[in-house]
Amino acid sequence: DVILEVDQMSATDTQRPPLAVVILAAGLGTRMKSDVPKVLHEVCGRPMLSYVVDAALSVSPERVVVVTGPDQEAIADILPVGCERAVQQERRGTGDAVRAGLEPLERFRGDVMVLYGDVPLVDAGFVAALHRRHLEAEAAATLTTSELADPEHYGRIVRDDDGGVVRIVEYRDATPQERAVHEINVGLYVFRADALRPALGRLTSDNDQGELYLTDAVHLLLADGHTVASFRSDDEEMCRGVNSRVELAAVNAAMRRRLVERLMLAGVTVEDPATTYVDYGVEVGRDTVLRAGTHLLGRTTVGAACEVGPHSFLRDAFVGDRARVVSSHLHECVVGSGCSVGPFAHIRRNTVLAEGARAGTFVEIKNSRIGERSRVPHLSYVGDAVVGQDTNIAAGNITANYDGYEKHATTIGDRVRTGSDTVIVAPVNLGDDCVTAAGSVITRDVPPGALAVTREEQKNVEGYAARRVAERRTAPPS
Repeated sequence: DVILEVDQMSATDTQRPPLAVVILAAGLGTRMKSDVPKVLHEVCGRPMLSYVVDAALSVSPERVVVVTGPDQEAIADILPVGCERAVQQERRGTGDAVRAGLEPLERFRGDVMVLYGDVPLVDAGFVAALHRRHLEAEAAATLTTSELADPEHYGRIVRDDDGGVVRIVEYRDATPQERAVHEINVGLYVFRADALRPALGRLTSDNDQGELYLTDAVHLLLADGHTVASFRSDDEEMCRGVNSRVELAAVNAAMRRRLVERLMLAGVTVEDPATTYVDYGVEVGRDTVLRAGTHLLGRTTVGAACEVGPHSFLRDAFVGDRARVVSSHLHECVVGSGCSVGPFAHIRRNTVLAEGARAGTFVEIKNSRIGERSRVPHLSYVGDAVVGQDTNIAAGNITANYDGYEKHATTIGDRVRTGSDTVIVAPVNLGDDCVTAAGSVITRDVPPGALAVTREEQKNVEGYAARRVAERRTAPPS
């Protein structure tokens, strides 16, 4: 409903003032105990700041400014085209951070939305609804509030008898009566730029933290008689910020649940959502079944009518339609339609399994192409190889591709049958329709249709077991 209303507003209300978004991302995140800037810690495979930027861009603002510290070039590196960076030279609080964000907006006239880079569960619907509330109220400022069952140490919203916002009181300054209030200040705002600028200029650091608080700008606007509206969000989860790795885990769980639910609503069966891990941007086709303990990470795409899992791990992998991946690891590889992988296979980088191919139990394949309908059923390693169509690589085969200095290629043709425990020493070519005998070590090319045998002649020593027993009986004690 919110999205529908926003669409109607954008179609009919062409007179609304322009909008800029300032995202505060300069925090050090000392409680994270990390050398990585807090907003670059990942939520479901991408920096948490990226979600906030997406939400900001969803309302088509004229400008988006991300405020960082002077030592946070890594944050600037992930910003998409169209986002600007402002630097807060000294971390002197939220009011000072917003002041820094307004520096590139010196000539901007309109509304300024303030978001936080460590509140990644905000989405397009929330941002649009907050902006709409601000426009409807014709307010100088609109702040977001939420009712929490356990408001903990958040700042409380104090209202008058008519329900209007009177002030925001920090927990440490609140009276017992004020602490009993469950409505908290989330910290997400929209301001009229012409009201915000002078208020920021009047902020002082006369507090126990010695910082400039954005909440004090709200108090100044109230004192000057400006209208300050509120936007109450019923989504307690979406307002959750990240200040520690414990909170990061909670936000990851919430985002993962959203992503998994989105897949299920699109026609994917998820056997156990609680143990299914899906990164942002993963795509899965309809009628696919994801078994318990499955991880789909990075840029992974899984086609329709597949079965993945249980306990499969895919990162940056492409899996075609009707494929089956059981208890296996896939990394930067392509698994074609109708393929079967696992259990306990490891398909590594730059590997392509063509349509209908099979990589079975305890098989490792790296930097290779396995042709249509070809099989590597079990207990084999294939590296730096090209395998043709309808070929069978028997149990215990190894392509010996490394001579201690360089990797070498193996080419195996169509309809080849290798015997169990064959070692193929690269570089070497096996022609179409050839066969290798079990236990062979292939060091030379095998012509098409030939049988390659490299065994030594078998020798049987009669009576060997009896002689060993006799020798043991007559041997002196050790």
